[in-house]
Amino acid sequence: MASHVPNLPPPAPSSTPAHLTSPRSTRTLRKLQSAHALSSNYAAAGNAPSLISQQRQLQHHKSAILRDAGPPPAPVLAAPPQGQLRSRMRADSESAAAEMSIGAAASKRTAVAKKINGEDRNAKEELEILVRQGPKGDLSGSLASLRRSVLLDGLVADSDGMSQLRIYIWLILLNAPPLRTDAYLSLIHRGASPAYAKIRNDTFRTLATDPLFKRRVSEASLIRLLNALAWTLHDAHSVPSPPSPASIYLQGMNVLSAPFLYAARSEAEAYTLTHHLLAAHLPAYIHPAMPGVHRGLALLDRLLALVDPALAAHLAAAALAANLYAFPSVLTLCACTPPLPEVLCLWDFLFAYGVHLNLLAIVAQLVLMREDILAVERPGALLRAFPPLRARRVVQLAVSFVGMLPRGVYEELVAHVR
Repeated sequence: MASHVPNLPPPAPSSTPAHLTSPRSTRTLRKLQSAHALSSNYAAAGNAPSLISQQRQLQHHKSAILRDAGPPPAPVLAAPPQGQLRSRMRADSESAAAEMSIGAAASKRTAVAKKINGEDRNAKEELEILVRQGPKGDLSGSLASLRRSVLLDGLVADSDGMSQLRIYIWLILLNAPPLRTDAYLSLIHRGASPAYAKIRNDTFRTLATDPLFKRRVSEASLIRLLNALAWTLHDAHSVPSPPSPASIYLQGMNVLSAPFLYAARSEAEAYTLTHHLLAAHLPAYIHPAMPGVHRGLALLDRLLALVDPALAAHLAAAALAANLYAFPSVLTLCACTPPLPEVLCLWDFLFAYGVHLNLLAIVAQLVLMREDILAVERPGALLRAFPPLRARRVVQLAVSFVGMLPRGVYEELVAHVR
């Protein structure tokens, strides 16, 4: 079977202002004792401008490829019509399933081809070139290649899950627009938002048992980011009357922002990614009634019945609907399930192929627990906390489930986050 590049839909566009970092703003963040100082590692490595500097140059000067070696601009593409988007996303996911099954053979063929052409580069080097130099003419093809690389090869990271490229690749895959660090600082300087008390009640409990997160991210950093996010949502919903605290800070926002703070090089980057994920990719999750989350939970029961009828019947006989055990996993895109480095790997896949596939990732975790669940009459205790996440195995199973879904069900899966 021949390998082919998936043709994925572009991320949703956004209207966040342009520009991310400046030396003066970096010093200001440090004065605020941010857990994440704005890093200059990429610039030091190649005397290159930052990701956002390159984005501004691309937008203002329309340069196809920058000469300096620095992270690339996040591509801005026009979204297709909704019906076409759903159809393409299903086709892309089925393509991803085929690519996952032939991944090893494709990697061997690619390696041989590179040696024949005198290009003995590994996957990491190719990603670095793409991230630093940007696409060479074919933007959609480069995005498809990036997504395929995430699926087949993953991102190179250390044992703590830290990767030099991940945060920039997330910015690209989510199509997150640039943000002035001064704009983030202005939100901080506004002081406590109307939701500040709710935020403080959550931050000290966020990934409280994860030593990696606690070592790298301070509670003060998490408070600042969530308070800035609350002000942003407050301003967006202040007409015709000021919103209530319950509508500008919702359950789960703290856990969703945690992996961004852990992986990002600055609070401003983490804020940009968190806000864009919620506003552009999970809008139905941040409504006070959380309609997207509840639709996802109802859909999860149906997905499990399609994938594994015996397991679904066993849980139904024990009166264990998804809303009783899967609410945290749906709400947080599985960020509630340790270890954190595995969450980052799972998010690589979700951001590449669509956050709606998180439901299939949860089904995959249930299938991996199948023997233990079927062995007991009342498996409620087993489902109170899922086993440690195994991202690559979960992704393999989730991709394989796509072809088992009727078209109408898959369209519901895509639409539930909207």
